[in-house]
Amino acid sequence: MLLINKKACIMDTTTTEGVKITVTTNYLPDYSSPTQQHFVFAYKIIIENNSEFTVKLLRRHWYIYDSNAVVREVEGEGVVGQQPVLEPGESHEYVSGCNLKTGIGKMRGNYTMERLVDGSLFTVNIPEFVLIVPYKLN
Repeated sequence: MLLINKKACIMDTTTTEGVKITVTTNYLPDYSSPTQQHFVFAYKIIIENNSEFTVKLLRRHWYIYDSNAVVREVEGEGVVGQQPVLEPGESHEYVSGCNLKTGIGKMRGNYTMERLVDGSLFTVNIPEFVLIVPYKLN
């Protein structure tokens, strides 16, 4: 499991239809090799169900932007092998990672979720967040 150094985190938050998404990011120098154009980042996502309905996360859809103008798109079921069900007031968190060819990039995306009461699907936005090596901030 990747650990996130709290001192190096950047946090972004958004809420869609009562589901709050909070993202924190961290550069992982021990897994990176800047001379080989390989920069690894971890991100932790907290999903909070502040709606009045039980919801299930079905799918994820990511756009990953590298500062060299390369854009990758990633889609799939669930998050890190799970499709969490959240009752009102519950939360789920997970840690994942991303590699870039440059020391600066960003990610954004969305989750497809289902309201279990009636089976209706809705999209929850994941806030755009920056991936940046700390020494680029100075």
